[in-house]
Formats: sequence, C-alpha cells, structure tokens
Amino acid sequence: MAYDMYQEVILQHYRTPRNFGPLEPADRVGEESNPLCGDHITMRLRLGAGDQKIQEVRFEGDGCAISMASTSMLTERLKGLTLDDAGKITQDDVMQKLGIPLSPVRIKCALTGYVALGRALHPSRAPSSP
Repeated sequence: MAYDMYQEVILQHYRTPRNFGPLEPADRVGEESNPLCGDHITMRLRLGAGDQKIQEVRFEGDGCAISMASTSMLTERLKGLTLDDAGKITQDDVMQKLGIPLSPVRIKCALTGYVALGRALHPSRAPSSP
C-alpha cells in the first residue's frame, strides 16, 4: 500500500474510529496517558461466558490522529481473539499496521492504545494509584 493510502486510512480511523464508546459491563479495563501529546485512552474488553475470548472491545479517550487511529485499528484486530493471543500482539505489529514512519515522540502516540490493552490483559501488573 502506498504511503498516501496509509495516510488516508489513518485519517479515516481518526475521523470515524471503530469500536469507540463505552462498554459496560467490561471484564477487563486498561488505561494509558501520553502527557507529551495529551493522549488518553481507556480500553475495555468483554469476555465470552466461560472462555477467555474477547467478545467485545471498546475504547474511549482523546488524542491525536495517530493515537486514535492506531487504537481503532488495534480494536478491529482484537475481536474473537483469546486473551493469550491478544497478548502476543507486539509493538511492531501496531507500527506495521500504521504503515508510516514516525518520530520517537509520535511512536509513543501510536502505542498509547497498545499500552492500555496491556494493562487490560494484565491488571495485576498495572501500577497502583498513589
């Protein structure tokens, strides 16, 4: 896909993010903020009864085009995955899906939703609030 096409896909996901909005009740919740850009993402997962498959995923928050688009793209990939398979998604997978080169500051934007997902998948590893 050409660079311009990647840019258009990013803009589409930013303008009309997929899986955006509340999800109650949620079985897993993770949050991440990026103070450098003002991004804040909350990722919510609902699991199927009796299994560890992601039946529903939603996110909420504010952010730049890169953070919102990358989180939107990530949520599309998560539906139907087991928690274990979702945990195998890497930072490189997220960056590859965006398909454009990013500066180190923008990489943090692109990974805000990914970090929120990690906190939802591993709530016991998330730092506690002071």
